[in-house]
Amino acid sequence: MDHGWTTQLRKGLVELAVLAALRRHEAYGYQLLQRINARPGLNLNEATVYPLLARLTREGCLTTRTADSPQGPPRRYYQLTEAGIERYEKMLRMWRAASGSLEQLIGEASK
Repeated sequence: MDHGWTTQLRKGLVELAVLAALRRHEAYGYQLLQRINARPGLNLNEATVYPLLARLTREGCLTTRTADSPQGPPRRYYQLTEAGIERYEKMLRMWRAASGSLEQLIGEASK
C-alpha cells in the first residue's frame, strides 16, 4: 500500500511534464498526451491534462489557436508564452536541485 505518496509525487510532476513537452513545439491535447506518454512512468490521461491546460492558459502560461483537423472537429493547439517559458525554467531548476540532492541522500543511504 502506497498511502497516496505516488499520487502526490505524480501531481507535482505533471505540470513540469506538460511544460517540457510544449517547450519546443506546440501540440493539441491528444498529441501532447502521446508525446508525454511515450516516456515510461509518465502515463497521464485526459482527465489530468485537459484541466491543467485550461489552468495554464488562464494563468497566461499558454496560448491557444484553433485549426482545422483532417478528421473530426477543429483542434486546439497549445503553445508556451514567455511566462510559460519562465515558469518551465524555474520549475526545471527546482527539479534539478531537488532531484540531485535526493540522489545524494539515496547514495549515502545505500552505503
